[in-house]
Amino acid sequence: MKANIVLLPGDGIGPEVVGAAVQVLEAVGRQYGHKFVFTEYPIGGSAIDKTGHPLPEETLQACRSADAVLLGAVGGPKWDDPRAPVRPEQGLLGLRKGLGVFANLRPVRVHPALIDASPLKPDRLVGVDLIVVRELTGGLYFGQPKMREWVGGQQRAVDTLEYTESEIERIVDLAFRLARQRRKKVSSVDKANVLESSRLWREVASRVAQRYPDVTLEHVLVDTAAMRLVNTPQSFDVIVTENMFGDILTDEAAVLAGSMGMLPSASLNGRHGGLYEPIHGSAPDIAGQGIANPIGTILSAAMLLRYSLGLEQEATTIEKAVDRAIADGARTRDLGGALTTTAMTQAIIERLD
Repeated sequence: MKANIVLLPGDGIGPEVVGAAVQVLEAVGRQYGHKFVFTEYPIGGSAIDKTGHPLPEETLQACRSADAVLLGAVGGPKWDDPRAPVRPEQGLLGLRKGLGVFANLRPVRVHPALIDASPLKPDRLVGVDLIVVRELTGGLYFGQPKMREWVGGQQRAVDTLEYTESEIERIVDLAFRLARQRRKKVSSVDKANVLESSRLWREVASRVAQRYPDVTLEHVLVDTAAMRLVNTPQSFDVIVTENMFGDILTDEAAVLAGSMGMLPSASLNGRHGGLYEPIHGSAPDIAGQGIANPIGTILSAAMLLRYSLGLEQEATTIEKAVDRAIADGARTRDLGGALTTTAMTQAIIERLD
């Protein structure tokens, strides 16, 4: 296979972890006889510095024509002013909208060798293997109107949380299809006791469930879901939820794995391409030191192979290599070890077979 992959290293540790993932992809390509062609474009703060815009049109067009996109991270103190008219995060939101990637998949699996890396008690972590399906292009982050205005001598801010039936149906349907390949349980997270949008969400989820009689559906209020994630995370299989709830819950779920540096994600549109990125941020405090954990990005590259290129065996090869490296004691600093980004990447590449 020959595939064109766009790289968006972004800011902070983004270039370091994307570089690590590229090394792993190149090694897998050599092993299986594939050729991956990588082209790099700016996004986020680095794009603002170069072009004045967090998502240059050239970057968006390249991503639209690519077979897949691998992203590092955006943002940092240099561009943190919330009053600034142009911010790095606008580039990420614009990219998601521009690619139409409505479904964000974030798997969370606790490696047995890393149970002690989590602040939770070990008995809470045994057997944790879940996936969060987050709606990515609707809800509070994109709803209109979105504005500030002066009312009665003070500022008033408005953000709108809106969803249509079709937006809800397509993400919930995807969750049920994934559940059929797993333990056949879907937990739909909402705030139906307060929000009208959540009441619609719950109605649509119940309707979709009728098409999947072999899959169990439960409705969970978001505050209860947050509690269960740290109390009984083993009770979850597939969690599906709206944009902001998913954003918060997936960061909470990172605690289960021991470090945000461990977790990958895939953003899909159900058609061509896909956007892949670790869930961690740009970590400007350690940028340039060569100590960032590359595993989240490397596992995102494995998801890229699986979902965008249909290379299941190659994806599994990477995931097993990561598992072996961890089982053999390979650790970056966030996991209590001393390996550099380069050393951890090499440990994974050595275990590819």
